[in-house]
Amino acid sequence: MKLLSGKVALITGAGRGIGKAIAEKFAEHGASVALTDIALNEQTALLEKELNAMGIKAKFYASDASSFEGSQTTVDKIVEDFGQIDILVNNAGITRDQLLMRMTEEQWDLVINVNLKSVFNMTKAVQKIMLKQKSGSIINMSSVVGVSGNAGQSNYSASKAGIIGFSKSIARELGGRNIRCNAIAPGFIVTEMTAQLPEAVREEWIKTIPLKRGGTPEDVANTCVYLGSDLSSYVSGQVINVCGAMNT
Repeated sequence: MKLLSGKVALITGAGRGIGKAIAEKFAEHGASVALTDIALNEQTALLEKELNAMGIKAKFYASDASSFEGSQTTVDKIVEDFGQIDILVNNAGITRDQLLMRMTEEQWDLVINVNLKSVFNMTKAVQKIMLKQKSGSIINMSSVVGVSGNAGQSNYSASKAGIIGFSKSIARELGGRNIRCNAIAPGFIVTEMTAQLPEAVREEWIKTIPLKRGGTPEDVANTCVYLGSDLSSYVSGQVINVCGAMNT
């Protein structure tokens, strides 16, 4: 059963990791996908080709989601190419972990701009399309550390906590026009980024997870399918932890 047939999804930060998994899962469920990443390369070209081979329309756009004007320009191009946007997944994000005493202003500003301001930029650009359609699902990628905090990640945690507050507010603002907004808070997800951590660190993380394993990008992507589909038509303003009970 294809849960997203006929829908068009915009996914930011889709070149790898969780964003890539969301793109693949959405295409599997029949959605056409407009994908953005900070720069296009052989990897994004290959993914675009693979997704189109699945019988849906897929196209990558080079876009800096932290740029207000750039986000609007990208959304305008996507609407011109696809005609509609039914689902927005704000997934673009970075880390610059550091203890507060050593954190620079640049590290703080960069993480806030890429992780949090990008959500404002893309949501504001897309909302006028969804308002005209009187429908839409906005899915914002937060984190368990946005809920509970984490030492050495004050910038990242603040950005992800801000996403939760933003999502709840937008759910209230746009709910009257049948536009839903939810946040997903992944826990320890095994991606290219986490694979760079020392094995001892990864093992310590896993010990704190009741399910005794790290999550996969597909675990997060499956939750995005649910939130993007009509199965969740009465779910809005919520934070769904995808963390193996790490955060309860």
